[in-house]
Amino acid sequence: MNASAARKTAVVTGAGSGIGRSVALTLAAAGWSVALAGRRSEPLEETAALAGADADVLVVRTDVTSPDEVTALFEAVRDRYGRLDLLFNNAGTFGPGGVAVEDLAYEAWRHVVDTNLNGAFLCAQAAYRQMKEQDPQGGRIINNGSISAHVPRPHSVAYTATKHAMTGLTKALSLDGRPYRIAVGQIDIGNAATDMTARMRTGVPQANGELAVEPVMDAADVARTVLHMAELPLEANVQFATVMATAMPYIGRG
Repeated sequence: MNASAARKTAVVTGAGSGIGRSVALTLAAAGWSVALAGRRSEPLEETAALAGADADVLVVRTDVTSPDEVTALFEAVRDRYGRLDLLFNNAGTFGPGGVAVEDLAYEAWRHVVDTNLNGAFLCAQAAYRQMKEQDPQGGRIINNGSISAHVPRPHSVAYTATKHAMTGLTKALSLDGRPYRIAVGQIDIGNAATDMTARMRTGVPQANGELAVEPVMDAADVARTVLHMAELPLEANVQFATVMATAMPYIGRG
């Protein structure tokens, strides 16, 4: 078997920045073939360039809220690689920050739900279908949850609701995937250093009304955890993992 045939294949959504980029680069460095999906081509091409000339990457511009574009993404992966071993279901948005419930526009709510929940479902469904039908059967789906899948931040109703829903999606897929060797888990991340969390270094609202700077961790620490989950045999599964900045205000509050 040649080197390319021995590679496992992954789809990473939201691969143009932040955690998605870090996970995609970590998988590629570990010898995976990686399909990079995201709404904008330029950041995806930047990720591909960072992976290096020896990496086997495929750039597929994809809006995960579009059923047709999600279908095209997984068809491109099947045409290029023949099978799918991993979906890292990562694409997401926080939405407008600091907006009170009574002031949140429905369009903003809908955008967060469409991206974080509906997009995650569409990608998981497409991956599930391919993993069920391929030979050998099976594969792994890792959903990107959040600390917000457990507890909310102030003024984060749309994001928090979708991340709680992600936990339900993970559990249902995990159960339904058992007969087909489809392992489904979730990684809940707290304060990884990305563009989305840049404001934590200047101060974010706390539950008691104060504004406080919060510790962050390197996104590479998250990526190593995803790699560990991804490379387990399908007979083993990390159902839920929480990776967070050690000193962030999560444990002990309330």
